[in-house]
Amino acid sequence: MPSSSRRELTVRGVIIGIVITVVFTAANVFFGLKAGLTFATSIPAAVISMAILRAMKNSTVQENNIVQTVASAAGTLSAIIFVLPGLVILGYWNGFPFWMSFGICATGGILGVMYTIPLRRALVTDSDLPYPEGVACAEVLKVGSGDSAEAAESVESGGAGLKAVIVGSIVSAVFYVIVQTKLFAAAVSSYFHVGNKGAATGFDFGLSFALFAVGHLVGLWVGVAMLVGAFIGWGWAVPHFLLLHPEGGAAAEAAQATWSHYVRFVGAGTIGVAAIWTLAKLVKPVIGGLAGAMRASKARKSGTLADLPRTEHDMPIGQVGIITLLCLIPVGWLLGHFAHISGLGEHAALLVTGGVVFVIILSFLVSAVCGYMAGLIGSSNSPLSGVGILVVIIAALLLVVGVKSLYPADMGKALVAFALFITSIVFAVASIANNNLQDLKTGQLVDATPSLQQWALVIGVIAGALVIPPVLDLLNQAYGFLGAPGVDPARALPAPQAGLISALAQGVITGDIDWSLIAIGGGIGVVLIVVDEVLGKTGKSMRLPPLAVGLGIYLPTSTTLMVVVGALVGAWFDKRAERGPKPEATKQLGVLLASGLIVGESLLGVIVAALVAFSDKLGFANRDAPLALVGDAFATPAIWIGGLAFVATVAVMYRWIGRIGQAG
Repeated sequence: MPSSSRRELTVRGVIIGIVITVVFTAANVFFGLKAGLTFATSIPAAVISMAILRAMKNSTVQENNIVQTVASAAGTLSAIIFVLPGLVILGYWNGFPFWMSFGICATGGILGVMYTIPLRRALVTDSDLPYPEGVACAEVLKVGSGDSAEAAESVESGGAGLKAVIVGSIVSAVFYVIVQTKLFAAAVSSYFHVGNKGAATGFDFGLSFALFAVGHLVGLWVGVAMLVGAFIGWGWAVPHFLLLHPEGGAAAEAAQATWSHYVRFVGAGTIGVAAIWTLAKLVKPVIGGLAGAMRASKARKSGTLADLPRTEHDMPIGQVGIITLLCLIPVGWLLGHFAHISGLGEHAALLVTGGVVFVIILSFLVSAVCGYMAGLIGSSNSPLSGVGILVVIIAALLLVVGVKSLYPADMGKALVAFALFITSIVFAVASIANNNLQDLKTGQLVDATPSLQQWALVIGVIAGALVIPPVLDLLNQAYGFLGAPGVDPARALPAPQAGLISALAQGVITGDIDWSLIAIGGGIGVVLIVVDEVLGKTGKSMRLPPLAVGLGIYLPTSTTLMVVVGALVGAWFDKRAERGPKPEATKQLGVLLASGLIVGESLLGVIVAALVAFSDKLGFANRDAPLALVGDAFATPAIWIGGLAFVATVAVMYRWIGRIGQAG
């Protein structure tokens, strides 16, 4: 097919991309709030797209690339959950107003696309950055979409990849539904007193295929690091602080209360220090890489658009400028509207003017930094939470210095909310910038047209922005977020990053935080950084990522322990795959199976959340467990039945996917 008439940005491709977007974004929102992690959607989206488009006529690798670009943009935008729920945790919002939440996601996301267009040549075309996920996705697309013998036999195009995603989704969805009936237990729990002075500890071992799959995806040493964090949190911190601050009630209630009131903030300190350290290590390569790339761009020979190869056709810079300015208008309106409804309207002009300037400057800086970090270490490994921490601290400090003295003392909470609101806009920019250069690298490798990809990114952002607010609102109604007023901690979604960022904003503006707990966590973080750096110098693969240890302290054990199991099983699977004839294909199938496990459970989680939220209207007698078939008397048999079923299912699935990989 001549290049001038080849299929690339097509209606069917956009529709397929949007459908995948709705599914993956909803799954990422639920899972990110539950586990504090989101999963990369590019490769699963590419595999699903290839399977669908191969059944149609005249599909191309570039058309498949557009589908994964739309889906991955929206999936990445779901990282806004690391900030936006902070307004609910703070008690300032009761839910997520659709148009305000949509406006934050859409304007921030589109600004993220626009800001990284001028950076594409510097960071993609004229750069030696590895872009690990972008290169991997390009390889999947090239092999799976081709007509060669290699393509026909590949796991992606031959149906094995799609089968892995579908089977994983079905298995995890069915298991999740059975758990909701209470025939299988949701977790194996045990709490007990330590000594005779009132200390207590325990664990919740969640039976979740989605958490198990995340362990497979993050790898062995991240899983080990989270286990170390769980030991610090529940082996030392909970008994220690329970002795210092005794709690009444049973061991489980006392331990959970101590973890919620004290230990989480220790974990927050560790996460904060680890995230800032990760950013600090990248300052020198970011500055040097950008400067070198800019010099290389200036040295390029000038030419007309027709003279340049297809892979150099960006969206016209005039359009970029106009779209950027048009986005800043709703940004200003959003800031002004929020200022008025929060009681800060007296100096709204100052807040809006300063806020827009803040968004312009910080957004461009985080676009450059996040784009470079994603190219260097991959989007999934990029410390977005560190960016959020720095942005909210800068915003809070500017509010303290510039406007706090203009308002009565009782307006501190409103200023905290404003800091979170403006941070969420910048964070939406950061999340998209963290991803779309990876997509543009994929496009470069498959001979895609950058301008068409950039429009696809905008479409993906808008689609994701439409999905995220209602899903967030639904989950808030059904479960709530840990730390929010009136929420049951046993049922609440942890939302770890949002809780940390809102606590930091409160600490800077109102002083309403125990900084000694943050300091203890920071000290632990410093020790972990030293240990990790020493391990890194040994030249072996063994590491102890401080950020993962911090998450292990901060998250409940119902989340962390199953991630550890998944990491161990995933490492065993990869090791075994290396001994076979097709190690890479087998490993890739393992990744796709894990992606399916996350998607299936997360989607059912959203559906069950809808049943919980509307159980009264739907006529369910048990609001908290609308699908329950048995009562609490069945709890002990459910643990044994559910546990054995989980282990047996894992064994069967991994044996099956291993055979397909080696035989494919």
